[in-house]
Amino acid sequence: MSTNVVDTFAGGTFRRLLGDPAAPTLLSVQQSGPDTLTVRLDGPDAAAVRPEEPDAAPGGRAFDPATLVQRLLGTEVDLTPFYAGAATVPWLGRIAAGARGVRPPRYPSLWETICNAIVYQQISIHAAGAILRRTIEFCAQPVEANGVRLYPFFAPRTILDAARDDLRGAGLSVNKVDALKAVAAAIESGELDETVLKPLPTPQLVEALVTHRGIGPWTAAVVALRGFGRLDIFPMKDSGATALLRSLSGNPNIEVEPIIEALAPQQGMLYYHLLLGRLSTTGEVTLT
Repeated sequence: MSTNVVDTFAGGTFRRLLGDPAAPTLLSVQQSGPDTLTVRLDGPDAAAVRPEEPDAAPGGRAFDPATLVQRLLGTEVDLTPFYAGAATVPWLGRIAAGARGVRPPRYPSLWETICNAIVYQQISIHAAGAILRRTIEFCAQPVEANGVRLYPFFAPRTILDAARDDLRGAGLSVNKVDALKAVAAAIESGELDETVLKPLPTPQLVEALVTHRGIGPWTAAVVALRGFGRLDIFPMKDSGATALLRSLSGNPNIEVEPIIEALAPQQGMLYYHLLLGRLSTTGEVTLT
């Protein structure tokens, strides 16, 4: 069973809740044609939902749902450089060919990106997913939509107001509780501001992120990739990624640096394709 209670895909429809967790807006996306997505927003404040991109709605104009979908699903990203590089690495080329059409997804907010990255630090994907699910279920109220139960992602204020013991009860370590509270405070105060960080080149973006408690080099790289869409970075020194590289390539002595060089400037796509490769070996996804 999936541990993701925020993003769901059922009956050919992708759904998630956006905006104010107390009165969220339902986003629904369906593929209505080979090259067409149909986007729908439902909720009393649907018109006020905006992607957290500084240039997504200039002049305060009405929100364009397509802009948020482009961010969430990476629909406008041209992956030609990645495919060219992947073709030079036989085992990766096979995964890329089988998953062709997959785009790099991003979280809708800096807050959600950092929360996910912190929770997933130094533990297995399955353990982190279960802990994050329990944290979300504790911090947010579910909504029933078309027979599917969805949870909005909790706000920074919810973490600030939550008792440490309650968050520890969800499975978060003391260090992770303190890191989440520190990031929540920095976002609420404006010290962590996506509109300020976005214009920075990737190396400077990483430098700015690691000044905050709980964000080390690996976490900053994940935030740059999953929150800012920086495909020119790959989270290095990731034991899980290293294990996947070895198992998927069949080479126990494989080195990541030559692969990163072959995939530049879109080496971040390796992160997604390692996950796809793992899911294909477990039968959770089928690559064509």
